[in-house]
Amino acid sequence: MKNFQIKKSSLHGVIEASPSKSHTLRAILFASLAKGKSTISHYLLSPDAQAMIEACRQLGAAITVTDELITIEGGDSNIKTPDDVINAGNSGQVLRFIAAIVALNSNYVVFTGDHSVRHSRPMQPLIDGLRGLGAFCVSTKNDGYAPVIVKGPIKAGITELAGEDSQPVSAILMAAAFLSGKTEVKVKNAGEKPWIDLSIFWLKKLGVQVENHNYEHYVVHGGLKYDAFDYVVPGDFSSVQFPIVAALATNSEIKIKHVDMNDVQGDKKVIEVLRKLGANIDYNDQEKLLIVKPSTLVGGEIDANDFIDSVPILAVVGCFAKGKTRIFNAAIARNKECDRISAIATELKKMGAKIAEFADGLVVEESQLFGTTVNTYHDHRLVMALSVAGLFASNITTVTDIKSVAKSYPSFYLDFKKLGVDIEEIG
Repeated sequence: MKNFQIKKSSLHGVIEASPSKSHTLRAILFASLAKGKSTISHYLLSPDAQAMIEACRQLGAAITVTDELITIEGGDSNIKTPDDVINAGNSGQVLRFIAAIVALNSNYVVFTGDHSVRHSRPMQPLIDGLRGLGAFCVSTKNDGYAPVIVKGPIKAGITELAGEDSQPVSAILMAAAFLSGKTEVKVKNAGEKPWIDLSIFWLKKLGVQVENHNYEHYVVHGGLKYDAFDYVVPGDFSSVQFPIVAALATNSEIKIKHVDMNDVQGDKKVIEVLRKLGANIDYNDQEKLLIVKPSTLVGGEIDANDFIDSVPILAVVGCFAKGKTRIFNAAIARNKECDRISAIATELKKMGAKIAEFADGLVVEESQLFGTTVNTYHDHRLVMALSVAGLFASNITTVTDIKSVAKSYPSFYLDFKKLGVDIEEIG
């Protein structure tokens, strides 16, 4: 098992934003269903992307990967029946998106994944949504989790599903785009709305007419057919938060390149949240350059539903911001790679944080942190958030089981070394 050892540090220098995981996965999927040869550059080759590539190959796409390009010969929306189980690995997006897409076909397909996918990523909303459009869809353990079996073909119509987690909703919208006719999708308890915006951005980019009525009622005009495309993946706002917060926590100045504030990603809202707390963050639109300067942050109220993945790093912000920080409306964070609310509270408490968890979030007070050994629950965002906490903790912080960081930010270690962080990989 590999670990990080981290000492108190200050940062300086320039890095490039890691490519967006969510854009990469959607680009691979939609290129696999296009007519002709697509290319994807500046992509994130993470385990999730590899799982998406393998799943799309099983659906009939021919995919070649080099250091510079992913080249995909698409199937023109013709979906081959896989000759094996589709394994989503640790990716909720692969699990949900591909399960909906195979429902366009008329044969049985089985989906599974790692322990987190099989026990922490609810599939019942997607099962309900697909059944509403005529699919056979069951959880093999009858518990609403993978493994699941899916058989179509679904047909245009009206369906309903729970929307606390955005991925099943995105999945249904994607599949509906390929149906002949108009599909209505009704959503209860809509959440994570910026991720829906990201999926609709892609559908509209490909020519789909989608009506969004307050995220509770969608009308998708189907019949989607489109030609291959060339796509450059933008920087990832989910990942860029970690060096930003690292600089703020250590009163440092850094620059981050390849940041497009005009991109649709919802997690860019975290930059505005940090600014409201007092962060001095400048942006050069012409150069796509983010500049983080020394700042004093003051705690406040943070509704995290638009950026659920940021809960762990925002908890770390609460440890160095003056006063008290409340993070709320984040209950779905308990159903990610791990229960992120409980996990980050448990581990930061070990470091001396004044932190309390509630059903839908956390309250954190400014705290003097001390280095200790912390666990990461096989969760990439826990690895990175706890590493940042180690930068302003006394003594040495040991962050255990770090391999999951490759899921969204494979260059995390090298970038932080480049910025002058006292971090070593051991074991």
